[in-house]
Amino acid sequence: MSKKTPLGHAEVLCGHIHSDNEHCGHALSDADFIRYSRQVLLPEVGEAGQLQLADAGVAIIGLGGLGQLAAQYLACAGIGRLTLIDMDKVEVSNLPRQLLFNDADIGLNKARVAKQKLNGIAPQCTVTAYETVFSAATSAHHFAEVLQLKQQGKRVLVLDCTDNFATRQAINRCCIEAALPLVSASIAAFSGQLFAVDQMRFPSGGCYHCIFPAQTRVSQSCSTQGVLGPSVGVMASMQSLVAMQLLLSMDSCDESKSALFGRFWRFNAKSLSWTAATLTRDPHCDVCGPKEIRSSSDKPSKI
Repeated sequence: MSKKTPLGHAEVLCGHIHSDNEHCGHALSDADFIRYSRQVLLPEVGEAGQLQLADAGVAIIGLGGLGQLAAQYLACAGIGRLTLIDMDKVEVSNLPRQLLFNDADIGLNKARVAKQKLNGIAPQCTVTAYETVFSAATSAHHFAEVLQLKQQGKRVLVLDCTDNFATRQAINRCCIEAALPLVSASIAAFSGQLFAVDQMRFPSGGCYHCIFPAQTRVSQSCSTQGVLGPSVGVMASMQSLVAMQLLLSMDSCDESKSALFGRFWRFNAKSLSWTAATLTRDPHCDVCGPKEIRSSSDKPSKI
């Protein structure tokens, strides 16, 4: 039997891989209790919640301004596993807002550098880094770890931290098809956007394609419009906060009461103001809308 060549370079480091039942009936160690004490003090987290975070897995696509900060927040909060995906290299123009990197990292792959530095600041976290571009063709490879955790009943998420419209469309479609929750954030100039998608828990909220159809013309990005570093930090912090609340199941599953799903938040960095709009699923969406299938009687039916 021939051995398949790996799709892209991946490396696992720091921490250990938890067994399926490692936390079943177990308590936090004294060291972990001290490390995460400020989180554990919250009744919405507690010891049980902290153990859930230790079992959770998050895939972060894009290790730029948003992703490198979100990775730090989640790793240091006790997330058990992170998958980092980015083919870009550190450039000198990144340094004012991508604070995980420094001059010595220029020319090196962002995912690899982020992985190595997370090893030092969050040694309990197991990190896998892919130095390859994300696409529909590579999604099964890149999402392999979070999909395995999902099958084991663990809590998983995908964070879209990219600034490429085509990639964002691909991430959205792959998350819908794999039934993976997605938290998407972006910022260009002084305008930030944030929303969460989960077709299993909140189908009426639609998806990224419902808001921005594939034929939408998008010209704004950090590279074309410019951005202030702290503005990026605000969006990364909010994206990480939404992710942690979803992993801890702090949001209501009741669609009429959900605070995180079905909302599209906009941040105005000039006025320091937030506005929210209600998201509605497009019944004709090519990604999350009902699909026609053929029954045995050859009559079309919808799913």
